[in-house]
Amino acid sequence: MITRRTALLATPFVLTSMRAFAQQTGGTGVAQAPQTLKAVLDRAADLEPLKVVMVSRKGETIARQAFNGSGLNASTNIKSASKSIISCLVGIAIDRKLLEGPDQKIASILKADLPRNADPRLVDVTIGNLLSMQAGLSRMSGPNYGRWVASSNWVRFALSEPFDGEPGGQMLYSTASTHLLSAILTRVGKRPTLALARDWLEPVEGFRIGAWERDPQGIYLGGNQMAMTASSLLAFGDLYRNGGKTKSGQQVVSQSWIDQSWTQRTNSRFSGDGYGYGWFLREIGGHDVKFGWGYGGQMVYVVPSLDMTVVMTSRESGPSARNGYRDQLHDLLAEIVGAVASA
Repeated sequence: MITRRTALLATPFVLTSMRAFAQQTGGTGVAQAPQTLKAVLDRAADLEPLKVVMVSRKGETIARQAFNGSGLNASTNIKSASKSIISCLVGIAIDRKLLEGPDQKIASILKADLPRNADPRLVDVTIGNLLSMQAGLSRMSGPNYGRWVASSNWVRFALSEPFDGEPGGQMLYSTASTHLLSAILTRVGKRPTLALARDWLEPVEGFRIGAWERDPQGIYLGGNQMAMTASSLLAFGDLYRNGGKTKSGQQVVSQSWIDQSWTQRTNSRFSGDGYGYGWFLREIGGHDVKFGWGYGGQMVYVVPSLDMTVVMTSRESGPSARNGYRDQLHDLLAEIVGAVASA
């Protein structure tokens, strides 16, 4: 049993930056000296915000460890990692013919909330644009997030703000984009997004969404404020690793949608990472990795070449990009990849 005392007695985690890791690996991104997965996770205890790490290979959990007084079954606000789940629900809606596809225009679905004298570019925005953060709409993340969620109608507010770009143009990361997708799902599915998620993803063993914030109209917040355990997030990642099938072989979301979601559409101007439909894309530890990332360090990684899924949850009270913690989690994943690949 993992306790706070055993975690604190673990060997200090020494990978403090991508540069430090490159020095240890000779710049290859793969550890030169084979390490056991247990040794890698024991050293991770020095990452003070870290709560839980779980590793699955071919659908079987091969490691799980809690840190810094957290419990393995503790619920965490997965923040923007929930954007990957919204993308999955959109894919299922397309599979079920409730939506036409990524090229479908959103204006006719959200016409009740379109502003008077709407910007003519609104009629060009597609579902795919929202998924890839290329809608051109003003960003409702970062400094604009507070005034957006303080408004009386989040959907109408997002559609009324001036455009910051062109539909299909540069990536403008915005939680409002995935919230518009939640509103679209609610309207075409004729049920709240949470009800759709519980119905459509019910066959996925171990998957469960807990508490989830809603807007003033009752629409569940697409892309933030979703509570989930690490094991539940791992079950979701494993669904994608397994081509959209459950362990029993039931197809929940199509392989075609996963392929589309993992195809790079744009890239982040902050990290340089590729971005598909709700998933970031980059190479870590010498392998192509697809990942969902939430504020504070809520991570779901899928490494298709190793048939591996890794989840890391962290305290959600502080940023993870500006302070380098996200890169430390990438470093940790690289070590996990090295340990698993050499086992």
